[in-house]
Amino acid sequence: MDYRYLKAFLLTAEYLSFSKAAEKLSIAQSAVSRQIKLLEESLGLELIIRSSKKIILTHKGQELYMAAKSFDKVTTDIFEQEDTRPLKIGVLHGLLETWLSPILSKYYKKYDRNCYIQVEEPKALREGMHEGKFDVIFSIDNVQSDLISSLKLFDEKLVLISKESIQKKKLNNYRWIIYNEVDNIFRISKKPSDKIVSVNSITTLVNLVKSGVGVAVVPDHMVKKNDNLNVLELSELPKSEIYMTTLNYQTLPTQIKELADLIKN
Repeated sequence: MDYRYLKAFLLTAEYLSFSKAAEKLSIAQSAVSRQIKLLEESLGLELIIRSSKKIILTHKGQELYMAAKSFDKVTTDIFEQEDTRPLKIGVLHGLLETWLSPILSKYYKKYDRNCYIQVEEPKALREGMHEGKFDVIFSIDNVQSDLISSLKLFDEKLVLISKESIQKKKLNNYRWIIYNEVDNIFRISKKPSDKIVSVNSITTLVNLVKSGVGVAVVPDHMVKKNDNLNVLELSELPKSEIYMTTLNYQTLPTQIKELADLIKN
């Protein structure tokens, strides 16, 4: 089937009138008749019986008309839903807590769109992007492929935080509060601590340090000025780069562009 001419057939069948279909399409009546003829030729079937007084649909024409009506409604719904389509975000936990949350507050002062946010580790975020689970992800991964690409947003420094001043060379003497078994604190101490608290909430991690439970390594943006914490920069650890990743759209869908523009500005 040559779908280029389906709309001409659909409107002609709906109004049983070439002239009315031509009016709706803003083209000449002869062009409508020609398009339907080309559609019939592509199918090898007669869809409309023409006479000087009226138009009659053949049996196949009736069947195609009913199917075309359904197809037209579904496709119209798909493209007209752009303004109400929800935004699906995947993000690292720390980024959501400190960086993305204020941006979302600004976002909802401008837009009224449903938003689904899921916290995942970098690998799960990357896989979710490939699987169509997310519209956009925010992570430390720089993904560049035929399907997906990442835009660098900012650098993230790692810092060692504690309630009181500590001796970094004797870090293993303190209780460590870690996010997971590959926490960056293991990379800055020759010996591991035998006192460890593991909690996969970076907000809780910082709160435990604030209450004097132990020490931790966190991204610098997790520490606020009024936290009253001792902060040591860790030059031996490389900076992480934070990226926004989407599919390689030629034109960003509305729900992604709204957020992307807000971030860039």
